[in-house]
Amino acid sequence: QVQLVESGGGLVQAGGSLRLSCTGSGFTGTMDYYTIGWFRQVPGKERDSVSCLSNSEGDTYYSDSVKGRFTISRASTKSTVYLQMTSLKPEYTAVYYCAAVMSHTIVIPATLYDFWGQGTQVTVSS
Repeated sequence: QVQLVESGGGLVQAGGSLRLSCTGSGFTGTMDYYTIGWFRQVPGKERDSVSCLSNSEGDTYYSDSVKGRFTISRASTKSTVYLQMTSLKPEYTAVYYCAAVMSHTIVIPATLYDFWGQGTQVTVSS
């Protein structure tokens, strides 16, 4: 059973930066066979895709709202995927989740992911 743990959230001023980490275990094979997605959710709204990394192909995806501000990457020696967030805006305040699905391609819809972390709160003050 895949387990994912997010970390790195916190309170930051607008314009600041944070790096979120998603560390996984229990993969069938290795993390190479999985696509990792980052999502965010605010109360009363759906969980939205922010970014995605296809580990086997190295392909990445960013939503229009974060393109140019966020970078998704994988640590070379660990089962960890990072989300570097820069130029943060107050509207980015949300709980951020990472998720995993066994795939070789970019996967955007949250409903297609099989495994989820517990989430980490990101609060951007104005």
